[in-house]
Amino acid sequence: MSRDGTVSSLHSAIVDGDITAAEVCETYLDRIGSVDVHLNAFTVVLHDLARAQAEEVDRMRDAWRERALLGIPITIKDVICTRDSPTTAASRILAGFHSPYDATVVKRLRSAGAVVVGKTNCDEFAMGSSTEHSAYGPTYNPWSVDRIPGGSSGGAAAAVAARLAPVSIASDTGGSIRQPAGFCGVVGLKPTYGRVSRYGLLAFASSLDQIGPMTLTVADAARVFCVIAGRDPLDATTASQPAPDLSRTLPGDATGVTIGVPYSVMEGVNQEVRSAFDTALEVLTQRGARMVDINLPHMAYAIPVYYLVAPAEASSNLARYDGVRYGFRARSDGAREDLERMYNRTRDEGFGTEVKRRIMLGTYALSAGYYDEYYVKAQRVRSLIIEDYDRAFETVDVIAMPTTPTPAFHLREHVDNPLAMYLGDIFTVSANLTGLPAISVPAGFTADKLPVGLQFLGRAFDEASLFRVGDAYEQDAPWWRTEPALAV
Repeated sequence: MSRDGTVSSLHSAIVDGDITAAEVCETYLDRIGSVDVHLNAFTVVLHDLARAQAEEVDRMRDAWRERALLGIPITIKDVICTRDSPTTAASRILAGFHSPYDATVVKRLRSAGAVVVGKTNCDEFAMGSSTEHSAYGPTYNPWSVDRIPGGSSGGAAAAVAARLAPVSIASDTGGSIRQPAGFCGVVGLKPTYGRVSRYGLLAFASSLDQIGPMTLTVADAARVFCVIAGRDPLDATTASQPAPDLSRTLPGDATGVTIGVPYSVMEGVNQEVRSAFDTALEVLTQRGARMVDINLPHMAYAIPVYYLVAPAEASSNLARYDGVRYGFRARSDGAREDLERMYNRTRDEGFGTEVKRRIMLGTYALSAGYYDEYYVKAQRVRSLIIEDYDRAFETVDVIAMPTTPTPAFHLREHVDNPLAMYLGDIFTVSANLTGLPAISVPAGFTADKLPVGLQFLGRAFDEASLFRVGDAYEQDAPWWRTEPALAV
């Protein structure tokens, strides 16, 4: 078994015949069995299917040795369709639902030789920042099980952090890959909007959603990204730009890179997070990068804009869950049941509190008399935010900021105060509103041994610069090598 558990080292060991894919698969299934009882990172573990996939990899190893993810165990967030396992969005309204097809990203991962070991827990329909809003119960942070792992992809981040899988595939609508990556001390990439097909992703907010990887290292994230990126005729929003040539990108080098830092928005950041962020910038400066203070004047409006646009799109996307065609339907209560009553009861019983809250917010913002005042105005401010970033990238190569303003908070700390929960997304939502790529990399720990995340944003379709800078930092600050005690 590979000593560091990275995709690169596992792949080399399998290709060289030092270990079989079946042995790798069994090792991870054993770890899941012993550790996940403490974390609740999975909604389903696919023991038999994973073993069968791994055995096929071993049979075909010589013919498939060029496949980038040969024998690599991966997890799939439970909002991404898989044909051979349930896809529930961690919601009662989709309990027992089986998709008849694989999402495009899942097809590409399987074609690259990956072995799917399970589906990961998340906030219901990816709506949340803590993975507490799940019909399967909350996921716990491997670094401190009395704290949240972030959300909505908390199960995916916890799985990688606890070494239950070297790769998790997740979705990011307002930070749902990067925020839990920061809280759990792993790498999380939100690609450019349109870089990765969303076909087979259960839609939350269609102008914001994007699928990306969570891994231990930047190089691993880059490898997985190159597998899943690319044009898909089944998703009209995908772009045709080719994936970057990693041989020219990695290992990373920060020499001559100009990094923009919006110091004016750092007010209110936790002192330990700010200290880790400043130290990370010093590391990059020593590696040859140049720091430039930049101004993003409309960033302060990103949270209110996001929480108008995202719920509005969610209220439209979630209208399809009505109890007629698939999923949960409320049982008759004996009263005369007309169609509208059945719809209302099904949605009331099937959706959780946070999903209902966002549907109501979105429906209100789109309603007659309020559409122009709220939704249209939010889209106008969104355009101003995009212009801010366009101006900044005229003079800088990447932009750096903390992934989150605080370390992971305690379970239930913000459950009754959704506004406090929403404000924690201040550094992540802009990448979704603008469609820009962004990556979170581990940047150290607080005194309580809680991970801190460092985030880089790049120009559209310039993930290569994120990999370059992130890997350069990682070379001098390999925080990923430290494992949470629970996983040891």
